[in-house]
Amino acid sequence: MSSNVTEKQPKILVLATLAGGYAGADSTGQVHSDYPANTYILPVLCPVMFPPEFFVRAFERGIDGIIIMYSGTDSPFKVEADGTAALVNSTYGLMKERNIDIRRLRLAAICTVCVKPFLKEINQMNDLLKGIGFVKSELSIRAQV
Repeated sequence: MSSNVTEKQPKILVLATLAGGYAGADSTGQVHSDYPANTYILPVLCPVMFPPEFFVRAFERGIDGIIIMYSGTDSPFKVEADGTAALVNSTYGLMKERNIDIRRLRLAAICTVCVKPFLKEINQMNDLLKGIGFVKSELSIRAQV
C-alpha cells in the first residue's frame, strides 16, 4: 500500500445530468476506465434546479470542487443551456463574496459517450485542487477577517 492512499484527497462533486454527464460517466465505467476515487457523482435531471446557495453550502461542508456536467445545447430541456450558465455566473458572485476561488466550480458539456472529455474534466479538477488546496483553507481565511 502506497503512502498516497492514506493522504487526504480533495473531494470532487459532479452534478451529472442524466442526458449528458451521467451517461458519460456510465460510458466511462463500461470501458473500465478509472478516475480518481475522491470523485462523487450525483445524477440530476437539470442543474438549474439547484440554487446558487447549494454550491456554496457544499463548499462550506467540505466539497473542494464541483463540476456541472450537462449536455450543453443538446439538452432535452430548453432552459438547461442558458439557465445553467446563468446559474454558474450567479454562483461565482456568491463564491467571490465568501473568498472561495471560482475555479472550484466548472461547467462542462459532456455527451453520452464522451469518455475522454469526462476523464479530462475530472483529472483537470483533481490537478487544480491539488495545486490550490482544500476549500477549508479559503473559508478559514474568511473567518479570520
